[in-house]
Amino acid sequence: LLDRGRNIMQLTGLLAKDEAPDDQEMLALFMDLDIRIVNLDDAVFDTEIDVLSFDTRRAANDPKLSVVIPAGLDVANLGRRSRFASVYMVWKDDELDRIIMPVRGTGMWSELRGFISLESDLNTIAGVTFYEQNETPGLGDQITHLHWLELWKGKQVFGEQGQPWFRVSEGQVQAGSGASLHEVDALTGATVTANAVTALVHYWFGPHGYGPFLDRLREQPPKMKAKGP
Repeated sequence: LLDRGRNIMQLTGLLAKDEAPDDQEMLALFMDLDIRIVNLDDAVFDTEIDVLSFDTRRAANDPKLSVVIPAGLDVANLGRRSRFASVYMVWKDDELDRIIMPVRGTGMWSELRGFISLESDLNTIAGVTFYEQNETPGLGDQITHLHWLELWKGKQVFGEQGQPWFRVSEGQVQAGSGASLHEVDALTGATVTANAVTALVHYWFGPHGYGPFLDRLREQPPKMKAKGP
């Protein structure tokens, strides 16, 4: 829970860049977030599953809690996905400020797992982290390098027609170019891993992932949960 909390909290915008809370403080901050379970099949919040004990990794391997991904949609090469996902919501002045969602996909040598944080427009990327990977050292593992992850901030996931448009470029993205709104620089010497990152974004923000859920949030903005008894 603490490891999850550290990965999530760095994407909330609630910590100063040089702030490093101790374990107890970090866990308290994480537990204070608005954590909810999303039913991806129905694009609604689920109120029956316990948010802290839910294990999406285990659920993805449970036939009762998961679904087979149609071959034509399985661009991230996952095979199955959990029917449910934990999302983490950050509020500011009673308005949604950020939403953080888990993502995963198959890389060159390993499964890639991370979190992507979107701003209140549910399109602009506020931050990203990959906390689990076993890609080639010095090449594919560039997805964990902070200077590359910083390039994601301010990029937009969706194009004008609402389709996932974000991608890892094949070269360096020129500032002010048409590609700069949706692309980040290439991973030098790691084309397979870069393509896998593009694919996992396209899957999770597409029609079989968070796409319908985010559409519903735009139409029916969520309300902050009341705190206290």
